[in-house]
Amino acid sequence: MQSGADQPVTPAVSDASLTVRSMEERDAPAWDAFVQSQEAGTFFHRSGWRAIFRDAFRLDPRYLIAERGGKIAGILPLVFQKSLLFGNALVAAPFCVEGGPLAADSEADGALVAAALALQAETKAPYIELRTRRAQHAGWTVRKDLYATFSGPLSADDQENLKAIPRKQRAVVRKTLESKLVSEVPDSVDDMFRVYAESVRNLGTPVFAKSYFARLKKSFGTDCDIVVIRDDGVPVSAVLNFYHKDTVLPYYGGGTSGARRNGANDFLYWEVMRRAAARGYRRFDFGRSKAGTGAFAFKKNWGFEPQWLEYEYHFAPGETMPDKNPLNPKYRLFIDTWKKLPLPVANFMGPWLIRGLG
Repeated sequence: MQSGADQPVTPAVSDASLTVRSMEERDAPAWDAFVQSQEAGTFFHRSGWRAIFRDAFRLDPRYLIAERGGKIAGILPLVFQKSLLFGNALVAAPFCVEGGPLAADSEADGALVAAALALQAETKAPYIELRTRRAQHAGWTVRKDLYATFSGPLSADDQENLKAIPRKQRAVVRKTLESKLVSEVPDSVDDMFRVYAESVRNLGTPVFAKSYFARLKKSFGTDCDIVVIRDDGVPVSAVLNFYHKDTVLPYYGGGTSGARRNGANDFLYWEVMRRAAARGYRRFDFGRSKAGTGAFAFKKNWGFEPQWLEYEYHFAPGETMPDKNPLNPKYRLFIDTWKKLPLPVANFMGPWLIRGLG
């Protein structure tokens, strides 16, 4: 599949010195430097995702750069997502919390949006989805009742972090600290994948390929690690974490049925906090969760208040809001069936299905 990297994008802009073009491989260092320089820049804006979308998911990244005087003035990590089951879309960015336009000024932002609209016309995508923390584009449809993110400060002092957890949840964590649970940071993704695959199958959700997690660790180096919790040597809970600026973001996590009995999931996130604080990180981002889910309630129990994400949509004529939410009743039979699949079958089929769900 062609990535679109060689296809020029020439939106109409008011200033002739401002141009928008497709990202090329050579742009990666400058792209990442721009992300780091912007207060709103996130881990999900990093250039390393582009090859992951292309190679791990066989999607069509259409990453855009707004340029002024030879310097980057804005970026948009747009991806053309095609699925026979779930439809087509231009998304910035799939499988990510955020990824909307990141611009130094309103003119660069406008040029990137104009280029995205031109790509929508070219690809005939039913809609564009910009995963933004705060909506900012007039005339776009905004959905801010589906996903919330949860975050808060981290102290360098473990006792201060423990005291910041609400009393009931803090008691659960203290109990795990007296148990025989142990944590480690392995180089391999194997144990994490086994735990995560079982966890999401039990929730009725397709799993990613194990190679995807290995690719994340390889692409992002020390800014991506795994914490595994063991009970008598057996992995029972695990999470893959991202690190960006001063923030740790536990992203892909899960636990076996045993983890619910011995508090391993609670111990897991405490260990992520403890280890990140020791490395100098000063913010803990629990990631996004859908309203009405167990994950949403779990994060609130830790004392984090939901901050609703305002995702923006532009629809082609006649198109309506997509609903890939597992709480959608039309997916109930699929979810109930998936939960009963043998794990090897779910692991085989999951990576094919999940390409269109991000």
